[in-house]
Amino acid sequence: MGCAISGLAAKSEFAERGREDEAAHPSEKQIQMIKDSWKVIRDDIAKVGIIMFVRLFETHPECKDVFFLFRDVEDLERLRTNRELRAHGLRVMSFIEKSVARLDQLERLEALAVELGKSHYHYNAPPKYYSYVGAEFICAVQPILKESWTAELEEAWKTMFQYVTSLMRQGYQEESARQRHLTMSPKDRLDKKTTAL
Repeated sequence: MGCAISGLAAKSEFAERGREDEAAHPSEKQIQMIKDSWKVIRDDIAKVGIIMFVRLFETHPECKDVFFLFRDVEDLERLRTNRELRAHGLRVMSFIEKSVARLDQLERLEALAVELGKSHYHYNAPPKYYSYVGAEFICAVQPILKESWTAELEEAWKTMFQYVTSLMRQGYQEESARQRHLTMSPKDRLDKKTTAL
């Protein structure tokens, strides 16, 4: 599809690097590059959101299982005009916009991403899918940024997505542990406390 990262090997590498560099926050230079490019991307957020999810379902059809509304849709072209997909794409783009705005406010960005990871636990959307969205976002924005797109800018966006997805993964795991604890019987909770001492 014309995107350098669209190959499965590249996406796999993107996902693996995200696990290795758990807390790699973008540098000041990368933050400025991301913010500058966001000013251009922002004008096409609805289009980017739709392209991102259609590509996600093309390259990783198993992701559709997480989305109840799109699970049975076979015609991906029909999805391009789907109101629910457009709305979800806009919610994701809104999260990206908030993340970009908070890149120099780490505590606020961390709280936002961890909370989103916790909510994804309740949507039954496991962390293995998070990095795919970042890869598809990068593919969707390259044509919009045209000659402004560079390997350095791509690296900046990858770093941001890896950082944010590691925080979301943390939130998902925290919520998963909390839910397991809540489903334990009072006796099991007491036994676990006694064992920990």
